[in-house]
Amino acid sequence: MAVQAAEIGVLDAAEPDVKGAVRFRFLRNPKTATGLGILGFFLLIAVIGPWVAPYDPSATSDALMASPSADHWFGTTQTGEDIFSQVLVGTRGVLVVGLIAGGVATVLSVLVGVTAGFLGGIADDVLSALSNVFLVIPALPLIIIIASFGEGMGDVAIALVIAITAWAWGARVLRAQTLSLRNRDYVQAARATGESTPRIIVFEVLPNLTAVIASGFVGTVIFAVGLEITLAFIGVADISHWNWGTILFWAQSNQALAQGAWWWFVPAGLCIALLGTSLALINFGIDEFVNPRLRVASRSGVRMRVGFTPVVRGADAAADSEKSEKGDAA
Repeated sequence: MAVQAAEIGVLDAAEPDVKGAVRFRFLRNPKTATGLGILGFFLLIAVIGPWVAPYDPSATSDALMASPSADHWFGTTQTGEDIFSQVLVGTRGVLVVGLIAGGVATVLSVLVGVTAGFLGGIADDVLSALSNVFLVIPALPLIIIIASFGEGMGDVAIALVIAITAWAWGARVLRAQTLSLRNRDYVQAARATGESTPRIIVFEVLPNLTAVIASGFVGTVIFAVGLEITLAFIGVADISHWNWGTILFWAQSNQALAQGAWWWFVPAGLCIALLGTSLALINFGIDEFVNPRLRVASRSGVRMRVGFTPVVRGADAAADSEKSEKGDAA
């Protein structure tokens, strides 16, 4: 009876997914929708920010250390620079570094990780050794050393250095997942029908790694954004190029906190927090979309219990369970 109840519960829980548009389930997740909405807002600001900025972010004025007002929404610096314009213009640099680094690192991790896991043998040993080498290379000291040989590094150069040092951990994860997929029945069937290795990897293996790849991309973007802001904050990046880290650098250098000029660093800090939150929410949405337990547990009427898989019972199964409980009590 317990087995039948579990089977009925699983079927009942799966029916809405079969009837509904499964392809849009990921976008219907509140976490995913919120994260994508915030990220889309920042992407829009990155595109139109320099055009809609009310002032030149580097232009000085007579309004020194002015608090937020109608003329300067986020206040001004000690030289009269408009902080709102700096935040708008600086959004592009942060997102450019994050997206380029995330994209390049994801491509490298897929090429190395999936190839090593699927081919095995000597190829696996060589590519795994390569991943281990790049896994221990620290990104921050490397960028500092590279920047010391030039006057400054652009956003693309910083993004490429971050990508080169950030792809290895994703490749290790993809290699482990590929090892568990290469001996599945559908892969063996594709081999038996004479499919080539590249075609099997592209059409049989990669679709089952989509969620892992997407999660790795989001994680790399978060890492790249944080590292870019850190580099600007400590003065390694070009401080004449505006981004949120540059704003915090000048605020810290001019002791904005000691002077009570909270408007100098709070807006940039809130933007960093909101961008990180949006990427984290997207990552949570990916996890819930992939993991059936998380997907079922997020529905109404289902409670999670430690050590037990949540099961939605049908009406007949619930009635049978109540009858059996009454019989035991009698």
